[in-house]
Amino acid sequence: MTQQSLLLRHGSVCDVDAQEARPNDVLIVDGRIVEVGVGLTAPASATVLDASGLHLVPGLIDAHVHVTAGSADLGSQAEDSAYYVAARTSNILRGMLHRGFTSVRDVGGADFGIAAAVEERLWAGPRVHFGGKALSPTGGHADLRGPGRQALVGDHTCCPNIGTVVDGVDDVRRASRDQLRTGAHHIKLMLSGGVASPTDRVDSLQFSADEVRAAVEEASNANRYVTGHAYTARAVNRGLELGVRCIEHGNLIDDESVRLFVEHEAFLVPTLVTYERLHVDGAAAGLPPASQAKVSDVLEAGLHALDRAAKGNVRIAFGTDLLGSMQPHQSEEFRIRAQVQPAADILGSATTVGAQLLGREGELGVIAEGAIGDILVVDGDPLQDATVLAEPERHLRMVVQGGSVVMDRGHGAG
Repeated sequence: MTQQSLLLRHGSVCDVDAQEARPNDVLIVDGRIVEVGVGLTAPASATVLDASGLHLVPGLIDAHVHVTAGSADLGSQAEDSAYYVAARTSNILRGMLHRGFTSVRDVGGADFGIAAAVEERLWAGPRVHFGGKALSPTGGHADLRGPGRQALVGDHTCCPNIGTVVDGVDDVRRASRDQLRTGAHHIKLMLSGGVASPTDRVDSLQFSADEVRAAVEEASNANRYVTGHAYTARAVNRGLELGVRCIEHGNLIDDESVRLFVEHEAFLVPTLVTYERLHVDGAAAGLPPASQAKVSDVLEAGLHALDRAAKGNVRIAFGTDLLGSMQPHQSEEFRIRAQVQPAADILGSATTVGAQLLGREGELGVIAEGAIGDILVVDGDPLQDATVLAEPERHLRMVVQGGSVVMDRGHGAG
């Protein structure tokens, strides 16, 4: 069988760990990078692309997405046809890929079928590391019923809800095992209230300590981990002390949170762009009024939390958490983080740190021998200027995923 080969010549390869770009060629064979160096010889059948004057950047990783969230009104979407939700999901995934995100971690909604659709190239999109449905207690962040609704909506596995409601240690164990049965890469718990849910307070604690421990034990038994939705320092610190490996959002963390992150070698995934867009577009995108009122509680705090965590050497991954019509603003997270972080650290969050969180170090988020051939061809150096990646329509020339060119704007390379 003929090998599929791609040679990118004369580009400046971004070494994220070294925080520098070096002139090099990159040879990809059958989806894997086999050589990085100057003056490489291409196989006779290889496609050769000239990247002179351009930067070669590892494919980006967004560690907090909801690829099924075609509307910000998640409660209403829970009653939609699964086929309709899937059709919108395919468009959301394609948009992410064309913005340079070649891998994503879905933390509520995506399942094994969506991951398989991308893997089998039925849909264009980033490879999906999924957790299935997030687990929420009654009245928690993934309980999307209004106060007048009694029956649960979309609680069956096939229904397009981002979460499932569970109460008690036994129910948490059963639900955790059920998600892991489907191949989930992680278990997500709602550890505090949130913005998009109608009946909980942002500063509430959710799940008992024993319930959290049960999920952590089940995930650990399966060599997986628990990630937790949490805003306040109280919720974050409690989760970390109970064995949660990753915290989503964390807008209201304190110094004790930073100490616990470092002590437990845990990850933080801030999602700043979602609050900016919810503030601007939330009403038009379908965010219910009760949720709109919560946005201001977390909007200003997010940058301060990111700054605190970065100065404390917390492992920070890149996340966005956008919903509905706000999904196309995904890349603007780079611009927002640039207010408090150096460009090289932001790129690291979206590449090497994301790969660590996914347990795929050396495979994703790096341009090196043996890695998967996910490469962006970029006009500009994102190690020096994070806003280069904030405007993909201007600076992103080509996306290579698994050694195949999946987006080409026809400028500079090719």
